[in-house]
Amino acid sequence: MVTGVIVLRGGRVLDPSQGLDEQADVVIEAGRIKELGRDAGAAHQAGDAVRIVDASGHWVCPGFVDLHVHLREPGQEYKEDIGSGLDAAAAGGFTAVCPMPNTKPTNDTRAITEMMISRAKEHGGARLMPFGAVTRGQRGAELTEMADLREAGAIGVSDDGVCVMNAAVMRHGMEYARTFDLLVSQHCEDHDLTHGAQMHEGARSTQLGLRGWPRAAEDIIVARDLILAETTGARYHVAHISSFGAVRLIREAKSRGLRVSAEVTPHHLLFTDEALLSYDTYCKVNPPLREAEDLEALREAIADGTIDCIATDHAPHSELEKDCEFEAASVGINGLETAIGSMFQLVRSGALKPLRFVEALSTAPARLLPDFEGGSLKVGRRADITVLDPDARWILDKEALRSKSHNTPLLGRELTGRPVMTMVDGKVVYELGT
Repeated sequence: MVTGVIVLRGGRVLDPSQGLDEQADVVIEAGRIKELGRDAGAAHQAGDAVRIVDASGHWVCPGFVDLHVHLREPGQEYKEDIGSGLDAAAAGGFTAVCPMPNTKPTNDTRAITEMMISRAKEHGGARLMPFGAVTRGQRGAELTEMADLREAGAIGVSDDGVCVMNAAVMRHGMEYARTFDLLVSQHCEDHDLTHGAQMHEGARSTQLGLRGWPRAAEDIIVARDLILAETTGARYHVAHISSFGAVRLIREAKSRGLRVSAEVTPHHLLFTDEALLSYDTYCKVNPPLREAEDLEALREAIADGTIDCIATDHAPHSELEKDCEFEAASVGINGLETAIGSMFQLVRSGALKPLRFVEALSTAPARLLPDFEGGSLKVGRRADITVLDPDARWILDKEALRSKSHNTPLLGRELTGRPVMTMVDGKVVYELGT
């Protein structure tokens, strides 16, 4: 249905940008939020030019933003492509996603960035705002032309999946990125400490006979990069943080006013390395699932804002790349369509307050992106909106996933809470049941 006005009536409006948590109507016209208030939609009646959506019992939130996804195009479209990835994003409640540059070829040039954005515009749906690479080919040596990447539409730079090991290269990369207000996102892993590692280093890795990855491999890079960020003044972001030591370092850096931020994945908030005791390749991720003390530190840090946002690290793989020996299995979890249903258990348990939950998925990541208007339901803003049913109970069936890949340990499990409508620029790009 094409309408001139959409009224979301009687929902629980949660907007961290305004400190708002109350029952209200949201009126959308011409792609923007026209009115917001308890009776804002009362004057509108359903008709050819007006659609009334009963949002009672639902949460109405600023559109969710995922700072860390892998959409595999160009080069590995058999796992995912931009179209299927954006469809999965919309179904997961995400109005914008930021794909990492570890495509084939690497997104390290203007041409590839422009191609990705063009394909997304052709497909429609959720917004695509890509990261370009820090170094050419993610080889850690020669910096990319960040000016070109920024002009082409990149919102940040990262060699995600590969740590920039050379401190001088990282320093110069930060200085270059700062010139264009690009967010520098780092995969923090000292590769000299993780060669051949298959999981977190601890009692379980010993029990399973698998080579372990020590926390120190993450902590060392975070500590080094925080020193470089202080030196350069760059905006520095820790991707998929996983260790309690890294949390401690970020908390201390923020206490001194450094321009640093961090993200955490749903799987690092929900699972520990005990999930690998059956050699479940669906739980093989990078960085690895760690121990209970890490999980508790991550939960505390996302609740108090030390960790800014939740990002899925959506990493689709084919069945052949997961249904194999553990050491041969690819790392990563398919996460766009399961993030809300899995994370709601933290809200229900009280570990995450509703407004903070919404902030971590919308307002917080939005404010890290240059020139981005999302993350708010203020009147006049672009109508990127996510509507959730917090009480919906559903079984995760792989046949219902819009992603091409199904590599998630949540298959067959009952989840509670799910998006029922996703809007971008006031257009419905996903609606449950249609």
